[in-house]
Amino acid sequence: MSKGSIVIALLFNFHIIQAQSNQHRLLLGISKVDHKLVLMDAKTYQVLNKVDIGEDPHEVTVSSDGKTAYVSNTGFGSLHEINVIDLVHQKAIKNIDTRPLWGPHGLSYTNNELWFTAQGSKAIGRYNPQTDSLDWSMGTGQNVTHLLYVKKDAKQIYATNVESGTVSILEEKLVQPMIPPTGKLPPNAKPRLDWDQTLIPVGVGAEGFAVTPDENELWTIKPDGTIAIINLSEKKLEQTINSKVLGLHRIGFSNNGKLAIIVSVRTGDLLVYDVAKRQEIKRLNIGQGAGIMVDEKENIAYISCTPNNYTIVFDLNKLKVIQKLKYGGRPDGITIAEWKD
Repeated sequence: MSKGSIVIALLFNFHIIQAQSNQHRLLLGISKVDHKLVLMDAKTYQVLNKVDIGEDPHEVTVSSDGKTAYVSNTGFGSLHEINVIDLVHQKAIKNIDTRPLWGPHGLSYTNNELWFTAQGSKAIGRYNPQTDSLDWSMGTGQNVTHLLYVKKDAKQIYATNVESGTVSILEEKLVQPMIPPTGKLPPNAKPRLDWDQTLIPVGVGAEGFAVTPDENELWTIKPDGTIAIINLSEKKLEQTINSKVLGLHRIGFSNNGKLAIIVSVRTGDLLVYDVAKRQEIKRLNIGQGAGIMVDEKENIAYISCTPNNYTIVFDLNKLKVIQKLKYGGRPDGITIAEWKD
């Protein structure tokens, strides 16, 4: 090899190494007992740091740039705090006061804003990081509005209402001004944005849910073993399946949408379903699963087994457990944060 070729090869390898060194990918896990957000290397699972969070942490999500984490504190609907963590410097930086909305739980960072359910207020709220303010809220009128999914354009929202036994489909719409008794609109009258809500009855207790990657279906589950499948385009309950497993709690889909995994917080079973056939194809006992997060990039599911004090790493390609993580008491919400310097 000529000297010129060697120099080019060395420069090429240097740029690869530099690009890799500027890439950060963390696994974030909540410990409810320790009141910590645990920051781990997403490849080796080495614990890098633990950051103080609130008194009743449940869910965690990250900003679009991957550099900021948000943790909800619910307190059975009595608290009003979302913690904000600077992941670059690995420290808590502030708390968001969600009042007058109480009991923040489900989180989604979409369209550069933080969306959250407010269990104690039967509502969904939105926080704008640019203005540091709550800039929108919408009531569901349903009891224990728990988890949510916000579409990328933020014009549709799905949420489960646990004690009312419904799924909310909220859709943004443009409303024309109402014609007053005079028959003429004032000169400054303009259309305004509003939201329509469609309620799909699925049965009391429906809590965990997931939307298929193609966003055509919503699957939600109940503690009595029921799997309810909603056709989102038609906004109707399409099918219910009796899994015959009690304590179903959370659900997730593989990155290609072909498989659904469902965990029971009572029996410790992990069910694998063929989505197209809507049939169970595998069952494992892994521990009392209380949460699921699918890393779509790696097609790996992280399952927090809260009562057992560990988190399972499940390979969705091989359909097997590949690791058990112990990073704090009663692990709950978990997610991936990724950014480049």
